[in-house]
Amino acid sequence: MSDVNLNSSYEDVLVKYLEYCEVDKNLSQNTVKMYHFYLTDFSDWAKSLLKKDTLKLSDLSEDLIKRYRLYLHRRLSEKFHEEFKRSTQKTFLVALRAFLKYLIVIENVDLMSPDAILLGKSEDRVPKVLNGDQLLRLFKVQDLQKRSGVRDRAILETLFSTGLRVSELVSLNIDDVNLKSGEFTVIGKGRKARTVYLSPSSIEWLKKYISTRKDSFEPLFIRYSGKKMDKEDFDGESLRLTARSVQRLVKKYIKRAGISVDATPHTLRHTFATGLLSEG
Repeated sequence: MSDVNLNSSYEDVLVKYLEYCEVDKNLSQNTVKMYHFYLTDFSDWAKSLLKKDTLKLSDLSEDLIKRYRLYLHRRLSEKFHEEFKRSTQKTFLVALRAFLKYLIVIENVDLMSPDAILLGKSEDRVPKVLNGDQLLRLFKVQDLQKRSGVRDRAILETLFSTGLRVSELVSLNIDDVNLKSGEFTVIGKGRKARTVYLSPSSIEWLKKYISTRKDSFEPLFIRYSGKKMDKEDFDGESLRLTARSVQRLVKKYIKRAGISVDATPHTLRHTFATGLLSEG
C-alpha cells in the first residue's frame, strides 16, 4: 500500500515520481531532467504564491492550476524578455498533468483529474524546410581542406539522409554505423529502436571523414577544438561532439551559404520527412 497521501510533501513525492519515470517508464535521462525542471518551477511558484516553505499534495487544486496557467501566459522569458509561446506553456502543463496522473493511478491519491488542466490551443506552425537548391548550396560551403570541414559535410549528409534527431546523431559510435549495408538501428524517443538508412552520398562522406581519423576512439563525431581531452578518457568520450555544437555548425553553414531560412538540425529532419512524403 502506498504511503503517499494528501499530507505528503510535494518535493518528496516528486523525487519518487522521477525515479518511477526513470526505472518503470524507462524514460531518458534528458526527459527526466526536463520533468524535474518543469515540476520544480511549478512548486517554486506555488510556494511563493501561497507563502509556504513546503508545498503539500493537498495544496494542488483546480484554482491553483488555473492561476499557474495565467502566470505562464503572462510570464516573460528571462533570456529574451518575451512572452512564452503557447507550445512552451503547454510543455509545463503536460508535465503537471503527467505528475497528477501518477499520483492518482499509481499512488491512489484523491486529487483533481489531470483532464481538468486545459492545455489551450497551440499556434499553427509551418515546419521549415529547405528546397533542392538550398540543400546544394548548404553542402558546398564546407572547407574540405580541413578535417573539421570533411566531418561537418558528413554530419549534414547524415542528418539529411536519415532524418536523425541531433541527439541521436551525436550519440552514435563508429561501430553503430554499418557503411556496407547503409542501414543501422538507433534508439530514439521513448527508448524505441528504429532502423535508418544512409544515402550513397552520406556513405561516401562518412567514409571520407572516418579515413581522416587516426585514433581508435568510440564516438563517431568528435571535436577538434575546445578544452583538452580528459586524462582518464581512453575511449574519447570527452571529445564527443555535443548537440549544441552541431546546432552551431548548421547555423554557421546556413549563413555562409546565404540561405534566408533560420534553419537548425531539425530543419534537415523536416526536409527529410517532406522528401519522403513527396515520393509517396
